[in-house]
Amino acid sequence: MLAGMAVGRLLRGRPLSRLSQTVTLLVWLLLFFLGIEVGINPRILSSLHTLGLQALWITLGAVLGSSFCAWLLWRWVRMPQESGVSSRSLPAAGHPLRGSMVIIGFFALGAVVGCMGCAPSCLTDGPSSTCALVLLMACVGISVGHDTAILRSFRQLSPRLMLLPLLTVAGSLLGTAIVWFLLRQRDLGGSLAVASGMGYYSLSSIFLTEYRGAEWGTLALLSNVIREILTLTCAPLLLRLFGPLAPISVGGATTMDTTLPIISSTSGRMFIPLSVFHGFFTDFSVPFLVTFFAAL
Repeated sequence: MLAGMAVGRLLRGRPLSRLSQTVTLLVWLLLFFLGIEVGINPRILSSLHTLGLQALWITLGAVLGSSFCAWLLWRWVRMPQESGVSSRSLPAAGHPLRGSMVIIGFFALGAVVGCMGCAPSCLTDGPSSTCALVLLMACVGISVGHDTAILRSFRQLSPRLMLLPLLTVAGSLLGTAIVWFLLRQRDLGGSLAVASGMGYYSLSSIFLTEYRGAEWGTLALLSNVIREILTLTCAPLLLRLFGPLAPISVGGATTMDTTLPIISSTSGRMFIPLSVFHGFFTDFSVPFLVTFFAAL
């Protein structure tokens, strides 16, 4: 991303009309690779019929809780004279369901290809998804370096927005607790530990496997994979329903890397610095929160 910012700075004054289209294509490609990884993972596939529904309920509770808190924060700072951001400066949401369906289609196609075992070895064994992510981050960096108004817009944002990571954590835990109270699936400590993964499925599943066993580790893996997928596929819809902070809040720990491009194109490039700060803070909180709740 830093290298892209340097390139974007050198290209100031030159039009970059194809950059947004390139970002969109790379997002589709990354979702296709993610679908392949899910399709070839027997641990995920074998547990879908038993743990998938529980993981979905936990994730929906965390997503709705964090989205609601993000909406409250945006309502608090949305006054133009305080935040420097008015509704006119936000990107148009367009047709959120249509955009989400396209993204879901690429993920589903990748999952089908992975399940059928017809994916080339260069996609399953090679660093394809990593390369796509690196290119995405470079494109985001170019857009930041090329547009001098982004950092200027961020300086005009209310310092209250720095509360977003705290509200993301609080909303995720509160929403999960409400779902647990209504459904009483498993125990509260374990459910909160799963939600504390904040989309960081690899680390949270490792911790929960160590503390609670393989079943809880698989549940954490599924739940946090679903959270990342929901961010990538439903960001336009979240923007329409809860405001521009919702895609960032739902993205959790992934907003400084995997989900940053879709947040940039959906909420607006002015929120890139906030998204990186949010991802760093929530990423840092994952080991402490997961192990705390898992030990209860």
